[in-house]
Amino acid sequence: MRNIFSWIGLALVLAVIGRLNVPVARAEQVDEIVASVDGEPITMHEVRAYAEASGRTISDRDPTSDPTFKEGLKGLIAEKLLNDETRKYEDKVEEDQIDKYIEDVERERNISDQQLRESLLQNGISYEDFRKQAKMELEKGMMLNEELRQHVTIPQEEIQAYYDAHHDQFTVKQEKYRLAQILVSVAPNASQGEVATAREKIIEVRKKAIAGEDFAELAKHYSDDDSKAQGGELGVFAPDDIMDEILTAIKNVPPGGISDVVRTKHGFHLIKVEQHEVPGLKPLIVVKEDIRNKLVDQQIRSRLNNWVETDLVKQHDVETLY
Repeated sequence: MRNIFSWIGLALVLAVIGRLNVPVARAEQVDEIVASVDGEPITMHEVRAYAEASGRTISDRDPTSDPTFKEGLKGLIAEKLLNDETRKYEDKVEEDQIDKYIEDVERERNISDQQLRESLLQNGISYEDFRKQAKMELEKGMMLNEELRQHVTIPQEEIQAYYDAHHDQFTVKQEKYRLAQILVSVAPNASQGEVATAREKIIEVRKKAIAGEDFAELAKHYSDDDSKAQGGELGVFAPDDIMDEILTAIKNVPPGGISDVVRTKHGFHLIKVEQHEVPGLKPLIVVKEDIRNKLVDQQIRSRLNNWVETDLVKQHDVETLY
């Protein structure tokens, strides 16, 4: 799920943890009301915390004249208006969608579920609060998709023009693999019978994967590796960082393909090559959807500002005191 709001309310959203773990503003400014939306007050404390969550600081001297304050207040008002719209989608997000969102966060950060929970605790955030925030982000995504994204069309000529003007963005300088695995572990002192049982198990799992069963779900169910919590995702590696046995097994496996069974000192592996980048310019067909999404996002940011300021503001009672 692509994040969609920033601290100014009209660009990309802050990382979930960062937005939850906002700094505490000065106590003497907590009750200073600077605006209201539908009768709900917005205080200087909220604006400061909103700005500081993105590393911005509002001046102590005449803060309401600070451009950072003005931008922050505008963004906070926009966020409240958008949050009100988002409530229309509260009943449309299922628990399994939240699970998938969190799995994507863990995959992007290359951390386990346990590591995520520990990170949340260190930042004073409960896992339930994190799930609530994840649900809100999914609701925002649904809202923006319905109100804006599905109405944006990017002509092929624009995609081609962007590609031609940004070859540097699509040029691979170093060979890299993005890999996932299923491991059936074998102890160093395992008997021949135990080895044979492990081999039979991985062969059966490979048959399921080749038949089209979801690799990530198979990893969660059958793998003995810690990566099972992320659906077997291992991350991105240069060839020199990959075990020789595994590198040999994946050399001729196309992206999306699954290796033969590989035996290492750890046991039996199945490796899925999720991505393989070779040095050189990526073909347009490989990157065109990325380009399309980038151009759509650019249009959404522009349309979002207009939608908030011309439509949503008119539907609500917004009052600023500065």
